[in-house]
Amino acid sequence: MNFIEYADRDMLMMDLANRLVGELTECLLVHEHASFAVPGGSTPGPVFDYMSGADIDWPRVHVLLNDERRVPADHERSNERLIRSRLLTGRAARATYVSIRPEGDTLPDLTAELPISVLLLGMGADMHTASLFPGSPDLDAALAPDAPHLMSVEASDGLEPRITMSGHVLSEAMSTQVLITGQEKRDAVEKAFHLTPSEAPIKTVLSTATIHWAP
Repeated sequence: MNFIEYADRDMLMMDLANRLVGELTECLLVHEHASFAVPGGSTPGPVFDYMSGADIDWPRVHVLLNDERRVPADHERSNERLIRSRLLTGRAARATYVSIRPEGDTLPDLTAELPISVLLLGMGADMHTASLFPGSPDLDAALAPDAPHLMSVEASDGLEPRITMSGHVLSEAMSTQVLITGQEKRDAVEKAFHLTPSEAPIKTVLSTATIHWAP
């Protein structure tokens, strides 16, 4: 685990955005397209704001969500709504959006996007990432080596069921950056390093991830 500490959140968001743009640019030098998997939630919004103005070959960047709530795309709790308003705007409006929403009862096939080129993750204070929640009845199946790329899972908060990338999809990404803020999450990620993925799902990626943290 590589841990980078920033003096403040503004510096973190700007530096992380520049790093992600650089990694996507490098990927496009040698690959036909770059898959960029991103989280929802409010924390990465400023990173997306910075990235949306970057001058890269956005049509060759395939943007997809790590997880999504099973709500309409324009719902206030939709992760897709967030990235359409914060990332897929400005120059980045030309990016190729890859939906993880089901078509009927069938989840999309992500084979063409794997391994993920650049993965950005968040983490909750409970050490969950994407929609892999400790204590979830679906967690063991989602962490299995032969799990499907995408899975429908129940939410631990008792709200909408979700769709999430499985553990091996996250762990096999070519580059993984994790964004966290606040002392509670720093304590959580340090604790997770000594736990199993079933106890702390973020552990799935810690061996290869770079953690970006600011108070």
